[in-house]
Amino acid sequence: MSGWWIADLWNQGQVVQLASWIFWVIVSICLHELGHGWAAIWEGDDTPRRTGHMTINPMVHMGGYSIMAFLLLGFAWGLMPVNPGNFRHRRWGDAIVAVAGPAVNLVLAFILLTIAGVVSATTLGTEVKPEWALRTFEFCYTGGWLNLVLLALNLLPIPPLDGSRILATVSNPYRRILNHPNAGMFALAFFV
Repeated sequence: MSGWWIADLWNQGQVVQLASWIFWVIVSICLHELGHGWAAIWEGDDTPRRTGHMTINPMVHMGGYSIMAFLLLGFAWGLMPVNPGNFRHRRWGDAIVAVAGPAVNLVLAFILLTIAGVVSATTLGTEVKPEWALRTFEFCYTGGWLNLVLLALNLLPIPPLDGSRILATVSNPYRRILNHPNAGMFALAFFV
């Protein structure tokens, strides 16, 4: 064990899991952010389009710091600029845009875990397990569970996660807490 997650997986011979993990983290974050962008555009805000964020390019959504943090430390984040002042539904627009990202993760998880289940039920229960089936199962299973984790994490009501924006829409006391000058410090303390 080297202590560096990439080297650990590589040295353990888990190349497919390593490739799956890297692929699905990057793709899932980009699609999650695009979910926010599509919802914002539907809500009447063209900020995602104007700023060039309606792309699958990970450098646009994650940026260099997030990608480096992912490769070095194993965690990453994304960003989709939106302007709630442009939303058609003033009260609910922010919650609609916030829930769109986790909804994408839920759909991805459902699709990937369904594929993994079908592969498992049709080929992995046999005496001879084809290599492609093992790899496909591992790839889809990793992506499915990762998206469930991203879904759960993003629904936590802690800024800047999506759950905080959803809860602020339905709870005036929580919205007042978020507007407190020290709210950012409390959120930072949670993540540290």
